[in-house]
Amino acid sequence: MHFADGQVPREYSRYIGGKTAFIGVVCLLLAGSVVLAVSVGSADIPFLLAAQSLLGLSVPETAGMIVWNIRLPQALAGAVAGGGLAVAGAAMQSILRNPLGSPFTLGIAHAAAFGAALSVMLLGSGAMGGASNDSATVLNPYLTTGSAFAFSLLSAGVIVGVSRLRGATPETMILTGVALGSLFTAGTMFLQYFADDVELAAMVFWTFGDTARADWSELGLLAAVTAAGFLYFWANAWNFNAVDAGDETAKGLGVRVERLRFIGMFLASLLTAVIISFLGIIGFVGLVVPHMVRWLIGSDERFLMPASLVGGGLLLILSDTAARLMLSPHVLPVSVLTAFVGAPIFIALIIRGRRG
Repeated sequence: MHFADGQVPREYSRYIGGKTAFIGVVCLLLAGSVVLAVSVGSADIPFLLAAQSLLGLSVPETAGMIVWNIRLPQALAGAVAGGGLAVAGAAMQSILRNPLGSPFTLGIAHAAAFGAALSVMLLGSGAMGGASNDSATVLNPYLTTGSAFAFSLLSAGVIVGVSRLRGATPETMILTGVALGSLFTAGTMFLQYFADDVELAAMVFWTFGDTARADWSELGLLAAVTAAGFLYFWANAWNFNAVDAGDETAKGLGVRVERLRFIGMFLASLLTAVIISFLGIIGFVGLVVPHMVRWLIGSDERFLMPASLVGGGLLLILSDTAARLMLSPHVLPVSVLTAFVGAPIFIALIIRGRRG
């Protein structure tokens, strides 16, 4: 086939421009969702007033305190956690060449939850808050994160090991993840059975995903880990594209597949462990968002990774905002809403994919 001069570059520029424009639009929506999240709640703050406060302009002292000390850390935690989980899910789906790969479906989230519960009970890293705060408090977040990470890495190692077995299919890996999830869930229930009242309450309340738990210092750690994981995945986007075409093809192109798979699963597990240890279990974000992005802009990892990052943040912020408003003045855990929303969306994507 012959092309006129400049036709290929023009088409390629259009290809790049469309995907870049999509990411830019989602970034704008993400910024707007942050302003929306800090403006609504038990004490409503006008949207423009919230925007002025975020821009550093003069606003009433009470409004400024609500925005900067309460709602902004929660909104940013939702953006960072949602983006981190979505990037981890996109990476796992590519590394394992499995469309159902995610921290939740592969049992890694359950393993991290078990590790955190073990830390709360045996290492004394968590307790219930005081009279003014009835949620779980992580007394030593680094100890909790380390324990959660150790068990999530164990689960990831089993998944990678099974994926290397001769004749292992995507269905085999998913079934392994389901088995691991059941195993670690049973372990968590075992710990809860022998826990005292305070430890049990801390475990149960901690399990519910809640973006309000992160303060500014913890948000900094969440953002640093998420940024490091994202930059690695994005820098290796071409390698992930090669892996998507098959291990033999990737090796033929010079990709060190085993090294990429190990480091990728390591960082995805680290992302999952850090987010879960601070915020609790938040399911379906890492599974649904990458599929939604693929459906909209394709599977090119150069654009899939940043689009999953901002798309995951947008979905979790909107879900968290809706969870705060649905049963006001009571606050619904965001993990409940993401499950309610994520499951039908994922089923719809499956049906649409089969029809396509």
